[in-house]
Amino acid sequence: MRVVIAEDSVLLRAGLTRLLNDRGHEVAAGVGDGEALIAAVRELAAAGTPPDVVVADVRMPPTHTDEGVRAAVALRRDFPGLGVLVLSQYVEEQYATELIAGSSRGVGYLLKDRVADVAEFTEAVDRVAQGGTALDPEVVAQLLGRSRKQDAITGLTPREREVLGLMAEGRTNSAIARQLVVSHGAVEKHVSNIFSKLGLSQSDTDHRRVLAVLRYLNS
Repeated sequence: MRVVIAEDSVLLRAGLTRLLNDRGHEVAAGVGDGEALIAAVRELAAAGTPPDVVVADVRMPPTHTDEGVRAAVALRRDFPGLGVLVLSQYVEEQYATELIAGSSRGVGYLLKDRVADVAEFTEAVDRVAQGGTALDPEVVAQLLGRSRKQDAITGLTPREREVLGLMAEGRTNSAIARQLVVSHGAVEKHVSNIFSKLGLSQSDTDHRRVLAVLRYLNS
């Protein structure tokens, strides 16, 4: 897997590079601002070696506000197949929503504390690179909590909301069953009910999992 890292902290960038290299991934570029991130991805793509995933900080120079997420949104528009995983010091709802609203595949938003769990972080990078989603539980909790006032979710039961939250984190049905200590069949029933109540058709089941989350966040 080919990765580009965008992080203005030299120490953190070096640490992420070492971590991913140790697991057999190629860090094709490491940059410190949003413009350099876009330039690096374009250069790699032009050379016929596009990255599979970008790992980027939300806040980077020069203003340390939203340069990272702006670059990520631009890259997702120009390179639809590129996975993008952004890291943030704390939950910023506007940026999280903007990032995942543009497309429903290959996107992640994690708090930087999550990087300390090496297995969880590398799993998230892999999942996003393969077109899945990886949303931090804290991000999900805040966004779904805000959305509970919206009509789109009023028909869901507390358990269905819990299942949807785990879906948003990128969990499979089997993983959700283990987390909630219920049967796989029970989870499948909850997921089916969620799709039905949110008015999602039966075509492309994997896509519907992300659409269900987006329906919450954009309602």
